[in-house]
Amino acid sequence: MNLAHLTTSKFLEGIYANNVAIVSKAITMVESTKPEHRIIANEIIAGCISKKHDSIRIGITGVPGAGKSTFIEQFGGILTSLGKKVAVLTVDPSSSRTKGSILGDKTRMEELVKNPNAYIRPSASGSSLGGVTRKTRESILILEAAGFNCILIETIGVGQSETAVHDMVDFFLLLKLAGAGDELQGIKRGIIEMADAIVITKADGDNIKRTDFARMEFTRALHMFPPKENGWTPEVLTCSAIENRGLDEIWQLIDTYCTSMKASGYFNANRQQQNENWLIQYLEQELLTEFYHHPKTKEMLPQLKKEVISGNISPFLAAEKLLKALKQH
Repeated sequence: MNLAHLTTSKFLEGIYANNVAIVSKAITMVESTKPEHRIIANEIIAGCISKKHDSIRIGITGVPGAGKSTFIEQFGGILTSLGKKVAVLTVDPSSSRTKGSILGDKTRMEELVKNPNAYIRPSASGSSLGGVTRKTRESILILEAAGFNCILIETIGVGQSETAVHDMVDFFLLLKLAGAGDELQGIKRGIIEMADAIVITKADGDNIKRTDFARMEFTRALHMFPPKENGWTPEVLTCSAIENRGLDEIWQLIDTYCTSMKASGYFNANRQQQNENWLIQYLEQELLTEFYHHPKTKEMLPQLKKEVISGNISPFLAAEKLLKALKQH
């Protein structure tokens, strides 16, 4: 089949049938910035939203070296052994420059790549984090419509991308290393507050005592944070992805969380709030894009920038002039 000339109906037919080639092409379509592709992409997303599914979206983050790729490969294998269809998306806003991490992840997950019930896809890198997250959200919808019911979203490092990913998942998992010097003093408070569970990785060999100590330290640290609005108390677990220990317990915890949140109504309410946030963020991004590409704005902005820099005009007045010119055209 020639994928270059697929109609929207053919795209949707292939997605619903879990045709991986068409699923990949559809994700490429939503990543494209070409206007003609955006029209088809919007139609694809509309068709995917209408497809009912029962999925769990899991965000996975952690500092470089925490073993995210090894963890995801082993964890994904456990999920597929339980009959789950697993999709892995990687969010890395810096990869447009480095080209390294997301490409490396796919090669490091050698077994999961070959698993017929798993799919690994790096999210497109854009010039802005907002662009990446928009495309990632759209990719999630395509994958869910294709029948993937466990979506793992990996994010690199600790920073703004974690906040973005937290706003598109049901469960947020933070991987930490023992003995990295960040048990307390270097702890990223915002990341800890977002986490629904913390996992101390590499609990094997000579590192077992250190991971047990780190588990106690993080458990104590969690007591300093206010309770979550959904009533969930985050837990700290340890695991060894290499020795395949502790991963079953992590899934059991996530499964327990989902069951509890669905029973309370929080699960669906959280998804609805995320959809609302998605609308607002997309609208803001599109308005900014329209603003910067408007002929009058492009004409006036360079000169106004110079006047603001020189102090001849305030940033506020310059902004007012630009907005006024935009309204008039």
